[in-house]
Amino acid sequence: MSRPNCEDFRHLFVNDTPLMDMRAPVEFTQGAFPTSHSRPLMTDDERAAVGTCYKNKGQDAAIDLGHKLVNGDVKAERVAQWKAFCEANPDGYLYCFRGGLRSQITQQWLKEAGIDYPFITGGYKALRRYLVDTIDEVAAKPMSIVAGNTGSGKTIMVNVLANGLDLEGAAHHRGSSFGRYVTPQRTQIAFESDLAVQMVKKLDRGIEHFVFEDEGKNIGCVTVPLSINRAMQEADIAVIDDPVDVRLARLLDDYVVKMQRDYVAHYGEEQGWILFAEYLEKGMFNIRKRLGLERYEVMLKSQQHAVKMMQSNGSLTEHDAWLAPLLEQYYDPMYTYQLSKKADRIVFRGDYHQVQDWLAAR
Repeated sequence: MSRPNCEDFRHLFVNDTPLMDMRAPVEFTQGAFPTSHSRPLMTDDERAAVGTCYKNKGQDAAIDLGHKLVNGDVKAERVAQWKAFCEANPDGYLYCFRGGLRSQITQQWLKEAGIDYPFITGGYKALRRYLVDTIDEVAAKPMSIVAGNTGSGKTIMVNVLANGLDLEGAAHHRGSSFGRYVTPQRTQIAFESDLAVQMVKKLDRGIEHFVFEDEGKNIGCVTVPLSINRAMQEADIAVIDDPVDVRLARLLDDYVVKMQRDYVAHYGEEQGWILFAEYLEKGMFNIRKRLGLERYEVMLKSQQHAVKMMQSNGSLTEHDAWLAPLLEQYYDPMYTYQLSKKADRIVFRGDYHQVQDWLAAR
């Protein structure tokens, strides 16, 4: 099978094509694509120096400076890294910001090393434009919203449904005070790219009606794309009505069991437990004003005691002493109020499985 034209962006994203990003590290950090790997032509300092030279002396002088900065052993080391990537990912592509000089230079140096590797026409900018357009395309299509009190399994459902789109997964944040993960949240650009790639894959499968979890404008530190947010404000809503004990079990698993495991796996036993406890305390601290300081102090002490018992003997039962009032006295009243303002758009209610079956039938 021949390789696709490098302008066939849908094919690249549907097939999780490996992409070698030639931009400087700072550009990559600001946002890239799910299958991108940073193998920069220049460091941040080198790029800044070349950019200054370009402004002051023009393109030819900037190119000459670039060749002086990336030469000899430095050049050999970078070409070796690129060559290793190309050999490990023979079906991949490289790109820079616009598919210009950096891509052409990298491609030329690789040819000199015996490897013919294609670059993306239009570079990062063209890929990014394609993904932004995909988000707007999906926003114009029919959609449904799955709603329900905290712990209803909304995120689980959008991942189970063939036409579900996981905003929180793309944001790498669960959208609540306790919503962060062990590793940092994605940047706005990375969030949008991850979400758009989900969309590209589902559009490629012929899906035309999408299901989103009920969200506000922000998920942690990122903002839901405006076109999607606006469309969500008009979509039909299906509400999960699961009992408190079922929701408590989900919350215990998400906020306590999985987070403790992930902190220990990431930082080791001793430091992992310390950071896990800090994560829970920070989540409570963030909502102290809404809880009221007296109730906050009571719930915080219950939380701290539960962590100590969990660490000493593995017990999880003590966590109910703070999770239950967190649900019943804070999250449930707040979400019930928010949902009341959308009552005219609610078209179905049921338990988790009933809502899932109803949405799947649509």
